[in-house]
This record gives sequence, C-alpha cells and structure tokens, in this order.
Amino acid sequence: MMEREAAARSWQPRRRRLWAFCLPCCFLLWCRPVTGIEPTATPSPSPATPCAAFTQKTCEECVKNTKCLWCHVNSTCMDYPVRKLIPPSSLCKLTDAYWAICWVNFEAMIISIAVVAGFLLLLIGCCCCYCCRRRRSRGRPSEEEERFIRDREEKRMQSLQRKHERKVKHDEIRKKYGLLQDSDHPYSRYENE
Repeated sequence: MMEREAAARSWQPRRRRLWAFCLPCCFLLWCRPVTGIEPTATPSPSPATPCAAFTQKTCEECVKNTKCLWCHVNSTCMDYPVRKLIPPSSLCKLTDAYWAICWVNFEAMIISIAVVAGFLLLLIGCCCCYCCRRRRSRGRPSEEEERFIRDREEKRMQSLQRKHERKVKHDEIRKKYGLLQDSDHPYSRYENE
C-alpha cells in the first residue's frame, strides 16, 4: 500500500513536467487559425494561365497560383523554379521574393520553417529521452525507494529480534515459577498429579 502511495507521489511531478511540454504545443495548434496561418479558400487561377500574365499586377494575384513566384523589386511574376528548392538569386533576391503568401518574404519563410522544424525536432528528442529515462527507471527502484525498502527491512528485523527477546524473557519467568511446560511431554503435568 505504501509503495503505491510512494509511486503516486513520485508520478505527480512527472505529470507537471509533461504538462509543461504539452501546453505550448496545444497553444501553437489553437493559435494557428487566429494568426492567419491557415490557408485561405480562394480559388487559384486556372493552370493554363502563365505566371508571366500577372506581371505588373499585385502580389496577391500572382501567388494565388502556387507555381508562381513574385519578385517585389521589379513587380514581376515568374514561374517557380521547381528543379531547385530555393530560387537562385539571379532570378530574385530571397528578401524580395514572395511565394504562397505576400506578407512574409521567402527568406523569412525559410527561417521560420527552419526554426519551427528545429523546435519540433528538439521537442520530439526531449520526449524520447524522457520516455526512455522513465522506462529505464521503472525497471529499477530509485534511491528513495531503495532507502525506504532498506528501512522497512531493518524495522522488521528489529521487531523480530525484540519479539524473540520478549519470548526468551517470558520463558525465563515461567521457568522460575514453574509455569513452563515441557514441550517434549505435553501430558507431563497430569503425570505428576
């Protein structure tokens, strides 16, 4: 019973630490629609329309089609270079390039995605380490539990020793007054009468 209580007490701080990991993740997931990260439901132009047709128009019109890249310096809309992950600076500088959304340039988008991906990897790594450590510690008792078990065993041994001493003392008193029965002959008392 005491072991269960000790285990329950030791689990409570772990639960608090787990909440410390979960709350920021929940906050990020719930804040996503509020901050406007969620994609809008605007229809994209037909795929037959080339990106160059949106040159000298607005950024919003150009980036509705995800195959297009908007360059803010010269207000041109061009096809996104799909063979390369990041568009080369010969087309447009990353600080002046916009893709998919117009309120964040391409450079800031790459940095943001890298930071979020790094944070998620770090969070996953911490969770894995925490779970592995917890699983390892579950197999063997902690120092506090070992000390508790040792103390309990010592108290049990002391109790048995005191019980044995009391029995010896009581037997001596019974022997002194002739009340001690001979364990070899349970009927010896009746034979003397």
